[in-house]
Amino acid sequence: MNFTITGKNIELTDNLKQSVESKLDKLSRYFRKDTEATVTLSIERELQKAEVTIPIKGNILRAEQATTDMYTSIDAAVDAIEKQLLKHRKKIIERHHAGEGFSDVYLEEDYDDDDEILIVRKKHFAVKPMDPEEACLQMDMLGHNFYVFRNADTDEICVVYKRKNNTYGLIEPEV
Repeated sequence: MNFTITGKNIELTDNLKQSVESKLDKLSRYFRKDTEATVTLSIERELQKAEVTIPIKGNILRAEQATTDMYTSIDAAVDAIEKQLLKHRKKIIERHHAGEGFSDVYLEEDYDDDDEILIVRKKHFAVKPMDPEEACLQMDMLGHNFYVFRNADTDEICVVYKRKNNTYGLIEPEV
């Protein structure tokens, strides 16, 4: 596996490069030797972010983690990639596809698969007609990241959500 490590607003020290390489090295057995992994380390405000991108045939494995410590961000991003690998492997096996881009060790090895979806809470609520701006206000009042509502103008079920840069998004069904 080949690594490309870049930095934005950060000086890449040998220790950082070695940490990234050692963490990704444990994943290299899952990939062919010519697989390229791109790692971008950056500092934004007080957060230190690690982004890992590994293109594979037909897909891209990508993880982005931001914490107050770069080494913790690297660990979390590599762990997220590993979880994605296990999910992807399960799909390959279930669909009986050849796992092109992956080594035989990865496809044949048995792993614990604890990614079963477990719903621990259900909520029931009335969906009130309102405009998207009012829905954003309701979402902020509740302290949630999204809010489901019935659009008063179109009578459709819609969702507003908060984006990372403190802006809002609206999801409407296609007509």
